[in-house]
Amino acid sequence: MKEAEEKAEELGEDISAEKTIEEQGRDQTGHKQIRVRIDERNLQTSYVSGFRPTMTAEELILDFGLNLARPTGNQENPVELVFQANNRLIMSYFSAKRLAVALGQMVRRYEQQFGEIELNAAKRREGRQS
Repeated sequence: MKEAEEKAEELGEDISAEKTIEEQGRDQTGHKQIRVRIDERNLQTSYVSGFRPTMTAEELILDFGLNLARPTGNQENPVELVFQANNRLIMSYFSAKRLAVALGQMVRRYEQQFGEIELNAAKRREGRQS
């Protein structure tokens, strides 16, 4: 991401992750206000605990689903992790970058309010035992 920001700076563009979606919209369209209507009639809700990204030259593909621990009956490897893919999103790299910026902003806000998110499960368990 740093490389893209440096390149944009050279070209006189500002793609800072600090800008809100609204500010980015104003910059890109030149309009002071953009009205967005959201039609939720076909909205479906799913819970995901994992994802699998893949890519082509034209698109980014994200499979979302559940990470499931299943017993194998084998003493050497008693549990296997199964990724059960339930939903697939296919998007352009432009949309993917906007999504990445929006998610980064949301995670930053969350961590400012509640503290850093520890991704290492072993360290999270250590913190609870202290």
